[in-house]
Amino acid sequence: MAELRQIHARLHSSGLAGDKFLTSEMLRFCALSPRGDLSHASTLLLSADDTVLSSWNHVIRGYSQSDFPREATLLFLHMRRHGLTPNEFTFPFVLKACARIRSLQLGAQVHADTLKNGVHPVVYVQNALMNLYGSCRRIDEVRRLFDGMSLRTVVSWNTVLSACADNALPEESIDIFGQMRSCGIEPDQTTHVILLSAAAELGCLSFGRWLHGQLIGSKLALNVQLGTALVDMYAKCGAVRYASRVFERMALKNVWTWSAMILGLAQHGYASQAIELFQQMKNGSVEPNYVTYLAVLCACSHAGLVNEGYRFFREMVEEHGIDPTMAHYSAMVDVLGRKGCLHEAYHFIRSMPLEPDAVVWRTLLSACQLHVAKDVTGIGKDVNRILLKLEPKRSGNYVLASNLYTEEGSWEEAAKARRVMREEGLKKVPGESCVEVGGRICRFISGDESCINFEDICQILDGLKLNMKMPYSYPHVYLTTNVL
Repeated sequence: MAELRQIHARLHSSGLAGDKFLTSEMLRFCALSPRGDLSHASTLLLSADDTVLSSWNHVIRGYSQSDFPREATLLFLHMRRHGLTPNEFTFPFVLKACARIRSLQLGAQVHADTLKNGVHPVVYVQNALMNLYGSCRRIDEVRRLFDGMSLRTVVSWNTVLSACADNALPEESIDIFGQMRSCGIEPDQTTHVILLSAAAELGCLSFGRWLHGQLIGSKLALNVQLGTALVDMYAKCGAVRYASRVFERMALKNVWTWSAMILGLAQHGYASQAIELFQQMKNGSVEPNYVTYLAVLCACSHAGLVNEGYRFFREMVEEHGIDPTMAHYSAMVDVLGRKGCLHEAYHFIRSMPLEPDAVVWRTLLSACQLHVAKDVTGIGKDVNRILLKLEPKRSGNYVLASNLYTEEGSWEEAAKARRVMREEGLKKVPGESCVEVGGRICRFISGDESCINFEDICQILDGLKLNMKMPYSYPHVYLTTNVL
């Protein structure tokens, strides 16, 4: 930047400061180069007497990719007020900025502007629009745009896949992937990352392994993002050994790769291995981030390591300068609560610099229910009152309260909690379980009798229940053939 400032001064002294091409090139460097200065680019742009549209596009693009995406939208509005007409290169970056700040209202206005200016049919404008609506959880708009596209690139398919996966619709993203293959579109690395995320969300190991096989067959390079997605998928599907194998074979790993592996070990009962891997990560000069410490605290929680939990929590703040989020406080409460340190957890919450949210209190209430015998001072009842005040319309809170009173033997209080639920019209969220059969996820919801072969399933479950009740001294007893 020092050399550029000297060049700029020289242009002024030589009378070339008003040259539009030279100004545009300076702005491009300031806005898009890693050694540039967006603030200087913005000042230079707004102080120039006459600029071309490409100059505005450069700076808007720079801000849309920076830590200050809102500045890109403000610059766009400033440009429109001064009568400049945006083109197909302007809108994608403005829409990207709107998506990053999740401004649906402004994004919809920019969408209308694309129609007025006749650039709406341009494929990368439509891709940017789908990304906007996906970020704002408007899947209906994403599908409407996608279905109306006359030309779709692999980016178009990836955008709609990502929108579904990011909005808790992993099964729909897999269905769309099937359409993508039938259209002859070759998936790229981004496609596989998105689909591996969907497989992880569903816990569908067979689909995840199939994707891994496709990756090997296509000879796509296993970059850090793909490797991390594979580690995360295998870990979340319970195949920790496979996750570890992929992890060990990765030539390059970033903090997200280490965090995914640490969390996978922690969630499946390998707490000591998770903590050991965390130490290896630090010894390898990889700086942990907030997700890494969530994973480590999870390991401490599952293993009942209270002192280690405190140590890692302090280390996160004091050594790495990471400000604890509500998730970190909730994880620390879980560390204490699972171990039965109810008073300590309660005082920890009360000493938080942040106002505790319902998740933190619910974590403690669950611990009170688990260790009801240790709650001699009625912490559970106090937490229950706070939780119902924060979320008076959440049925799960009343269910937790009812279960807590039942564990204590306070039958009248338990009945009162359920009576309030009925009077308020609150219903318990039905339990749900799923199983993977032949690569297909089958879901079962409590109270739902509409599933296929419901009566046959009930007979098999009754047979299993009967056999489980049989004394162990009769190992020869199996399910009768008429049940099967």
